[in-house]
Amino acid sequence: MITIRPYQPSDAPALWQLFYQTVREVNRQDYTDKQVEAWAPDGFEPAVWQKKMDALQPFVAELDDVIVGYTDLQDCGLIDHFFCHHQYQGIGIGKALMNHVFEQAEIRGIERLYSEVSLTAKPFYLRLGFSVVREQIIEVRGQRLTNFVMEKRGCSEVKG
Repeated sequence: MITIRPYQPSDAPALWQLFYQTVREVNRQDYTDKQVEAWAPDGFEPAVWQKKMDALQPFVAELDDVIVGYTDLQDCGLIDHFFCHHQYQGIGIGKALMNHVFEQAEIRGIERLYSEVSLTAKPFYLRLGFSVVREQIIEVRGQRLTNFVMEKRGCSEVKG
């Protein structure tokens, strides 16, 4: 059973590994080697990541006591990070995390969710009721990456 719990500062190293491996393994299907290496660089400073995660206060998904995904929801409706472990994709982790985001948005009175979504994640977001606001090119450590600003108004749970 998938459980979703609040972030703990001790989660940061595991979340870095999940982020790094997912970008390197999954996003490689839509981005070049140089792009994924810029997005998830070797030797990234752990203290910088810790500070980022402490600020985001993500929700952490676990399956059999293994961290299998994480996401956040900022008060403005921004979903800044949304990642599912590369070895646990397609089994409902993403849907469970997004339903948790929808529930939290409803509790907090957030009517519009939005995110900058990768080429890889775009179909997932579309299936969950998000729409494309615009395509954009961002620069990450000297590499240009295409992504999409996507939004969802109203936060009803995804069934099935």
